[in-house]
Amino acid sequence: LGTLRSSNGKGHLLGHVCDQGVDITKTGGRFYQTNKKLDFHTDSADFVGLLCLQKAKAGGESFIASSMKLYNEIFRRRPDLVEALFMPYATDRRGEVPEGLHPWFDMPIFTWYEKYLSCVYIRQYIEAAQNNFPAAKRLTTEQIAVMDLIDEILAEPGFVLPMAFEPGDMQLLHNHQILHSRNDFENWPERERQRHLLRLWMAPKEGRPL
Repeated sequence: LGTLRSSNGKGHLLGHVCDQGVDITKTGGRFYQTNKKLDFHTDSADFVGLLCLQKAKAGGESFIASSMKLYNEIFRRRPDLVEALFMPYATDRRGEVPEGLHPWFDMPIFTWYEKYLSCVYIRQYIEAAQNNFPAAKRLTTEQIAVMDLIDEILAEPGFVLPMAFEPGDMQLLHNHQILHSRNDFENWPERERQRHLLRLWMAPKEGRPL
């Protein structure tokens, strides 16, 4: 499918999605290392692949939604907020900071480039940047309103596809066009039975220009 890309500051190519007891309120904590709910978001690669080794005792269901359909729905309902989708949003790097750069990066939710519309979004880290870094650019009223609208649309019945992972199931998603989320979950007490997914980030040889 393509070449592998690092998914964390340690350079890991194969990621382990499991509860590692990480405190998400502290610098460096990432949601895939916890049992907490992940709101709809994209990963920082062209493709993300998941393979389920073990499922949780309860919860942990996956959900996917088209960010292209989401864009069209925002355009239909609130065309006055579309411009806010293309403004930069300060996003927390979660402690994985390249030398000489800020602990956040600025990125629009949607971008047009060479006739392609792409989406990059994770509200939990956008809000973390607002809370943790006073020097990060403050969100406008319109930016907050459009994120609230995104949450509203993605909560509507029929807009998302639920997927309950079973051991052996694989999921491959194109991040530039698909959002995904996960419910929080309860683990089995035995470590060998606890929820565990393997993750790959991939770049295809003929991926879209970015």
